This record gives sequence, structure tokens and C-alpha cells, in this order.
Amino acid sequence: MSKPPTTSDIQAVGNVKLLEKYGLNANDAILAEEKHKGLYEDLLNNYDAKLIAGGAAQNTARGAQYILPASSVLYIGCVGQDKYAEILRAAVDREGVHAEYRVDASQPTGRCGVIITDHNRSMCTDLAAANHYKLDHMKQPEIWELVEAASVYYVGGYHLTVCVPAIMALAEKAAEANKVWEEPSHPSLSPFIASCHNQLTPLPSGRQIFALSLSAPFIPQFFKDQLDGTAPYWDYVVGNETEALAYAQAHNLNTTSIPVIARHLADLPKKNTLRRRTAIITQGTDPTIVAVGGEDGVRSFPVRGVGKSEINDTNGAGDAFAGGLLAGIVEGKGLELSVDMGHWLASLSIRELGPS
Repeated sequence: MSKPPTTSDIQAVGNVKLLEKYGLNANDAILAEEKHKGLYEDLLNNYDAKLIAGGAAQNTARGAQYILPASSVLYIGCVGQDKYAEILRAAVDREGVHAEYRVDASQPTGRCGVIITDHNRSMCTDLAAANHYKLDHMKQPEIWELVEAASVYYVGGYHLTVCVPAIMALAEKAAEANKVWEEPSHPSLSPFIASCHNQLTPLPSGRQIFALSLSAPFIPQFFKDQLDGTAPYWDYVVGNETEALAYAQAHNLNTTSIPVIARHLADLPKKNTLRRRTAIITQGTDPTIVAVGGEDGVRSFPVRGVGKSEINDTNGAGDAFAGGLLAGIVEGKGLELSVDMGHWLASLSIRELGPS
């Protein structure tokens, strides 16, 4: 099961002049301010922009569903009542993801402007409706029943800016019984979430895994308290090297060593003490660093090579990695193979336009 934000990507090849016009960096991910509001129509009207179903956690949900059996993944988010919401609905329906959207008719669906320059991507997100998700939507009996049937909860760090109570409801549900992870005994319940099967059987308390993505550097920089509040519940925490460095700086770790940061994340205090935390930090074309709580040192996993001429777009590569990783975890593939599944899906993603 995957949580918000829910956005449509408006993506185009740009240039330095366009980045400078809106005060954007070539390779970054930020929330939109007032000065950025004109970006979306600018891309649509003046560039060869493509409308792509986006949203980091939703991309991960779609990626996991690409690997897992049919009707395996549930996504929960918030949209407006507009054409952008219809784009999202069509995409998840086409790919077999079961979506439960809260509809806020007073807000437009969230949009993410993506400017591609060379192999860099600058993302500027206006959360809009995604910023209005409410816990009471998830707590509706017909939706909470789906939540209880899930085997993995995955939350994008962006949602820390939106509805922390919804995140904590999932975190506490996953940790409440302090149990070790058990693979679901029935094949139909082994996927990411069993929400779409006709016979819904809530899993025993504590059976669920709770995973969180750091998502963007500004999350540990400006939403440090919210992030730290969820940390004791992480069974898996995933991020890239830029996000890891931002975390280290925000927490005064006085290091730029990715292995040291991964080790720190893995060894943070944990609510469920019977499940060791796994911290995973990707580094683009450099090996992915993995630390497991209670172990000495870290592990290093090489990525799958992709020729420079094959790279079309890196937007969504991290989301694809998380989708492959979680699909592997759900299917009981083990850590090394699960990480490789993430690398494989990311290598497919960067050959496509956007998180396709």
C-alpha cells in the first residue's frame, strides 16, 4: 500500500534560461512558492510538454504493480475534480493499481513541473489537493479494511508536509504487536497489498512492514521534527545520496560519508525491536549502500549499467527503484535480490520519458 502525494507531472526539455526564470536548480526537488505558479502553464504553452501521471509514492505503487500479480497494489491519495485527476485515474486503471482517492472539489489536482536539461531534472511541485488529504478518509471502514489487509505500507516523505496523523496511523498499525516479519501464507495475499481480492482477510497485527522514503532534501531540512517522529517505526528507510547528506546536515552528524549516514539511520532507536531496520541509499550510477540494524559495517550493491545513449529521462528513477525493491521484499526474495529488482526497474525507467 502506498501513500500520497498525488500529482500529475508536466514535463518538458528546458534550458538554463528557463531554470533561471523561476529560480530553479538543474537537479533538485522543491515545493512551489508563489514565484513558481506560472511555471506549469509556461511549460504547457511554450514547450513541448508531456502530461504524465506522477506523484512519487504513486509512481512506486505503479512500479511495484508492474512486477507483482494482478490487482496487488493499493494507492491512497487526494485529487481535485479536473482533467489532471482523470489522467491519474486512467493511468492507475490501465496498470492495475487499485486507487482510493479523496476528492477535494475546492482544490486542483497537484502538479509537478519537471524541467529536463541534459540528464538532470528539476522538479517543482504544487501539492494543491494533495495537501488536503485527511485521516478520516483512510479511516472509513471500507478503506481501513483494505489497509488492514496490506502486507507492506510505503509512505513517500512528501506526505510529511500534508497529514502526519495518517502516516502515524499506518506506522502504529505495523508496529503494534512487536513481531518479526512473516511472509503471508497464501499466495494471493503475498503482494504489496491484498486489497483488491474478493476475500479480504486482515493480517495479524504487527505482520505489516512500514517503509518510508526520504523523498527530497527539503524533507529532513524543513520537516525534521515530522520525519523524526516517524523514525522509530521505520522497518525500511530509502533515499538517495543528496537526501542522505541533507539528513546528516540537519541532524549535525558532521559527516558526508554515505556508509556512515546509512549506519546511523539503521541504528536509530526502533519501536518494533524484533525487526531490524534496513537503511538503503542509492547513489545514481555508483553502488547502492545498505545498512541493517545491529550489523557491523554496510553492504554495497552495484547498479545495472545503462549506456549514456540509452538514457532518456532520470525523472522517477528513484520511485521505480523503490517499487522494484518493495516488490522483492513482498515476494520474499531476500535483500540482495530485492535491491537488484529495484536496480532493474530503475534501469527500465530511465530509458523512458518520465515515470512511465
